[in-house]
Amino acid sequence: MKKRFGGIAIILSVLTLILAACGGEETKIAIGPPGSATNTMSTVILDAYGVDEDSYKEYQEGFGDAAELVQDGNIDITVGVLGLPAGNIESLHAQTGDARILGISDEAVAEIEETSGYEKFIIPEDSYDFLEEDVQTVAAYAVMIANTETIDDELGYELARIMVEHADEVTHAQGEQMTLENALNGAEGLPLHPGAARYYEEQGLEFDNPIADISADESDRKSEFVLGTGSQGGTYYPLGGEIANLWKDHSDGNYTNIETGASVENIMEIDGGEMDLGMTVHVPALDAIDGKSEFEETGSIDSFAFIGHIYPEVVQILTREATDIESLEDLK
Repeated sequence: MKKRFGGIAIILSVLTLILAACGGEETKIAIGPPGSATNTMSTVILDAYGVDEDSYKEYQEGFGDAAELVQDGNIDITVGVLGLPAGNIESLHAQTGDARILGISDEAVAEIEETSGYEKFIIPEDSYDFLEEDVQTVAAYAVMIANTETIDDELGYELARIMVEHADEVTHAQGEQMTLENALNGAEGLPLHPGAARYYEEQGLEFDNPIADISADESDRKSEFVLGTGSQGGTYYPLGGEIANLWKDHSDGNYTNIETGASVENIMEIDGGEMDLGMTVHVPALDAIDGKSEFEETGSIDSFAFIGHIYPEVVQILTREATDIESLEDLK
């Protein structure tokens, strides 16, 4: 009997050593919902580090749900493309006291800049109470786009004007980014809605973007409009709700913000005629125009036009000190 139990003990010891050699349990990473810019960027970032799919277990959660799972210890890392500061990150640290944002190395940033429209961005130390130094990452721009079949010239003008001239009524932290100075950030390479272009010209802004062809006619304008945002736990949904309220308060028509999978889904739904307006990172919008990446199967999409800039979208890679993960290099 002693020999039998001794043999089992040896087998268990060997299995333990094998698991340790293999890295033990897979790292659990929330890469964002399908069709979101977060999902696309997660893949780009992990590829830049040479982390293959066999090295982690993926969860396609929105950032709000994923942050809660990180807080509970059920997920190790979540990637978010968010404004600064992100309330979910502040909340997690308030609950756990050990939030950590992983930086992106110079080498990875260089590769990401080559393979995407994202650029190097520094998260200032004072963005969050728990940061002890600046964190290097990448960022893009969140922009508002409109359906060229339902947003007519005059309405496009009013939507752009209201976003700029009434931005001070937005209580969300990102509302302060909606200035005339920033209005065309993220517009490079995108067709401008003719109404928005007219407003920006009147304000003295210069641009050389193409002007979108629209079929929408003011004479048969509808009264109900749908704005696609993102997950309720992210930035798009609450901020989109405030923008929708601005439009309702300062123009005719009713605007309803709905929860979606964010950027890519919003573009697809506008193209399918299910939405009138959408929030998106400018990078997938460019991909849609070119028929690349997530839009290879659909081909080039020309059913939307740029209305205005909203805020810079910053990639924030969240974990906890309890995971002992200090860098994405640790996943290799």
